[in-house]
Amino acid sequence: MEFCKAFNAATQNLEPGMPVPVVITAYADRSFAFVTKSPPNSYLLKKAAGIEKGSQTAGKGSTVGRVTMSQLREIAQQKMQDLNAKDIDGACRMLIGSARSMGIDVVE
Repeated sequence: MEFCKAFNAATQNLEPGMPVPVVITAYADRSFAFVTKSPPNSYLLKKAAGIEKGSQTAGKGSTVGRVTMSQLREIAQQKMQDLNAKDIDGACRMLIGSARSMGIDVVE
């Protein structure tokens, strides 16, 4: 019950329904620690493109949405702490790859 209260307090400012990855560490004395991460790339890209799901046949010419570079930069800044990138440009390149695999076009 204590975990539920702590988790709800930590995530109360997030929008309802947003998936939030969490790393939970449980100790032998029944105490715990948890770290919340940022939402997955796919969730943020689908939200920015305004689509329900990615393409069934990504990479074969079918696209389901578009995102701009400015939207990608905003997502990269939001996810920078969780990405394995040195700078915003590297994070944007990672997000471009994720967008392509979902069938989302990246436009200027």
